[in-house]
Amino acid sequence: MPYYGINLKNKGKVVKIKVFIDSGKLEEIKKAHSYGILDGVTTNPSLIRAAVEEVKKDGTEIDIKEYIIKILNLAKGLPVSLEVIGNTYDSMVEEGIKLFNMFNPIAKNVYIKIPVNPSFEENSKTDFDGLRAIKTLSDKNIPINCTLVFTPEQALLASKAGATFVSPFAGRIDDYIRTENKIEFKKSDYFPYMGYEVEDKTLEDNGVLSGIDLVAMIREVFDNYSIKRTKVLAASLRNPRQVREAALVGADIATIPFIVIKELVSHYKTREGMKKFTDDIVPEYEKLIREN
Repeated sequence: MPYYGINLKNKGKVVKIKVFIDSGKLEEIKKAHSYGILDGVTTNPSLIRAAVEEVKKDGTEIDIKEYIIKILNLAKGLPVSLEVIGNTYDSMVEEGIKLFNMFNPIAKNVYIKIPVNPSFEENSKTDFDGLRAIKTLSDKNIPINCTLVFTPEQALLASKAGATFVSPFAGRIDDYIRTENKIEFKKSDYFPYMGYEVEDKTLEDNGVLSGIDLVAMIREVFDNYSIKRTKVLAASLRNPRQVREAALVGADIATIPFIVIKELVSHYKTREGMKKFTDDIVPEYEKLIREN
């Protein structure tokens, strides 16, 4: 039976969801950290390169290594995911060890991102190289963030291989389902967690109804087998409602772009209420709390 809806098994549990920022920009990481809600950072080579190029436009001379060190120091005490670029077992293991040895001594907070399956074609001889690399690196006590997870079974195998985090790419599943069905959309558009219905048919990807449904399925599988070592990191979140639903279905972590983090705290009635409260300030009360 397919998994539909919000994971009610989490009702009554103390679920301590963590908020990571998905960014390579120091200013965004710094601002999110200053809000008092940041628990970690995810990034990738493309995000870091774009951030470095932006800094260089202001005339600042800095290379990628120096920039990564700044991120690690800024996020001291919080996990920071750095990604390998190889697509074979040997290259990913070599790069994972090199990245960890180079950067983890800075602030002791480096996690290595490894794709669950690094191959470009179906039934490739490298299909299991990601899992093999995860096993080898985790056996060396290198924490792993397993990325590009699109099925519950991929998440289960990554956990068995030793991944610390598994990252289901919720937004990309939604994009894929809409694209395959020729539905026009903007990436920020909300996708119903119970599925997108077209002509009385619920769209799906091999039983997965949405990105949030994928997160919920992984949560259920992990709960079924009391998998606690591996955390479910909901990635590729595109809007506040998707973040809300990731929390409702029991994601351990949500990694969120800065623009969406800013939207999380916003609501028209909150702003309206603040204006009303300010307009209705009682002079005597104001004097009481503001006088020296």
